[in-house]
Amino acid sequence: MPKTMFLISGNLCSDRVRLGRALQKPPLTQEALAQKIQLMGMEMTPLIISRIEKGQRHVCDGELRMLAKALNVSMEWLCGDTDEITLP
Repeated sequence: MPKTMFLISGNLCSDRVRLGRALQKPPLTQEALAQKIQLMGMEMTPLIISRIEKGQRHVCDGELRMLAKALNVSMEWLCGDTDEITLP
């Protein structure tokens, strides 16, 4: 069994990123979310978003902040710490 540097597999925000895209008016595609994040100054691709949503890729704190800003939700909501969608 390969060693991993993370204590959990996947990530905490996978379902909320997908839900956050769906809640946008109109809903955002993975490509549109990636473009929005790129316009904010961070390199992000639709493949990265897909892997995040599938729990195949960990999310660093800077990426979590950008995802929250792009989806107009709080980082706490993205991590599942609250069910209340509050604006950051």
